[in-house]
Amino acid sequence: MSDRVILVGCGNMGFAMLKGWIDSGALRADNLHVVEPAEALRERAVGFGVHAVADAGALPADLKPRMVLVAVKPQVMAQVIPAYSRFADAATFVSVAAGIPVSLFETHLGDKAAIIRCMPNTPAAIGKGMLVTYRNANVKDADMAFVTGLLKTSGQVTSIADEGLMDAVTAVSGSGPAYVFHFIECLTDAGVTAGLERDTAALLAMQTVYGAGALAAQSSDSPSRLREQVTSPNGTTAAALSVLMGENRLKDLVEEAVEAAKKRSIELGKG
Repeated sequence: MSDRVILVGCGNMGFAMLKGWIDSGALRADNLHVVEPAEALRERAVGFGVHAVADAGALPADLKPRMVLVAVKPQVMAQVIPAYSRFADAATFVSVAAGIPVSLFETHLGDKAAIIRCMPNTPAAIGKGMLVTYRNANVKDADMAFVTGLLKTSGQVTSIADEGLMDAVTAVSGSGPAYVFHFIECLTDAGVTAGLERDTAALLAMQTVYGAGALAAQSSDSPSRLREQVTSPNGTTAAALSVLMGENRLKDLVEEAVEAAKKRSIELGKG
C-alpha cells in the first residue's frame, strides 16, 4: 500500500507537521506532496525536499495518496475540499481545522469517504503537542494506525468516540496553550510589581511553568497531590493559594474561559 501523503496548507501547523514527519523519518520527503498557494510557504516546504505545488490541479494525475491532511483555515474549508474529491475512494482525509464537522467532508467527498478530525495545539511545532482524533466509521484500523503514527511525531495522541466532544477538546487543549502563555505574562508582571527586573521575572515565570508542567507529566502523583506537597501550612504558598483558590476564584474563571472557547468552536462548526 502506498504511503504517499498530500498536505493541503503549509502554514504554521501544516509546516510543523511536515517538519515532524521528515525529521523523525516517519515519512520520506519524496512521498509527500504539499499544496500551498503562498509562494514563500511553498518554498519553505521545498527546502525539505518535498514536492510542492500551488493548487490541487497541479498534482500528478496518477497520484494515489494514503492520506490527505488538510491544514487550512476553517472559514475556507468548504471551498478547498471539493478539489480533492478524486482521492476520496482510497485516501483517508484528516482535518486539523477547529469546529469543522466530519459531515462537511462527507457532503463534498461522499458518505463513503474515510474522515478523521484532529485537534492539535501549537506545541506540536516542537513535538510536544496534544493531538486528539475522532474518526468516522469508514476509517480502517490499519489506516488509523498509519495516521496516528504520523501524528505522534508532533506529540501525544488520544482519541474520542463522540464527535460532539471535539468542541470541548478544542476549548481545553486546542486553545489551552494561550491560557498558559497568558499566565506566564501575568506571573511575570506580578514579579515586576514585587520588585524584580523584568528579564529576571520573565525567566522565573517561564521556567517555573515549564518545570512544573514537566514534573506533573512525569510524576505518578496527581496535580492536586503535587500542589499539596509544595504547600506548607501557613507558608508563602498557602498564602498565595488562599487568593487563587478562595471562593473557587481561579477554578470558576478557567471554567468560564473554556466554556467561551467551546461556544465559539460550536459557532465555527455552524459556519
